[in-house]
Amino acid sequence: MLVTGVEFGQIITIFIMAIALGLDAFSLGIGIGMKGIRLLDIFKISMVIGIFHIIMPLMGIFMGQYVSLLLGNVATAAGGCLLILLGSHMVYSSIRGEEATSFDHRSIWGLTIFALSVSIDSFSVGVSLGMFATDILLTVLVFGLFGALLSVAGLLVGRRVNGWVGEYGEAFGGLILLAFGIKFLL
Repeated sequence: MLVTGVEFGQIITIFIMAIALGLDAFSLGIGIGMKGIRLLDIFKISMVIGIFHIIMPLMGIFMGQYVSLLLGNVATAAGGCLLILLGSHMVYSSIRGEEATSFDHRSIWGLTIFALSVSIDSFSVGVSLGMFATDILLTVLVFGLFGALLSVAGLLVGRRVNGWVGEYGEAFGGLILLAFGIKFLL
């Protein structure tokens, strides 16, 4: 199957957005990893985050498609604005230094709350993507894969280094989403 330039651009955009969203899981994973974490817990947390990074954008995409049907061309501008707001919030939170709430990552509730907190941004991005033509299966699988892989990386890095990396990871992810939001508006 031959991929056109436009399709290739969409695939690259999906990968970049997946990395940007996964950086949130990476940065929060560093904080959890620095508290000391077993490899089995890293595996469990990463799998749940990967699943949430599939479910949340999928729900967002379906909601975005519905909004797109209702609003037409206005939906593109709304999606761009949503990405700008989300990216700005991520950068602002990083600069302000908001920390993740302490919880027991070994309990079902703690694990669910952590996975939801790092995946909620994926829902918002899914809404934006649902307003555009996108390959749903590819999008959610790539988001899930990068969410899981970057959370593993963050948790492992957190076991080894100090917390300075986490702040910059979230800020960088926010800047990427901000840039895509501006691109959608232009």
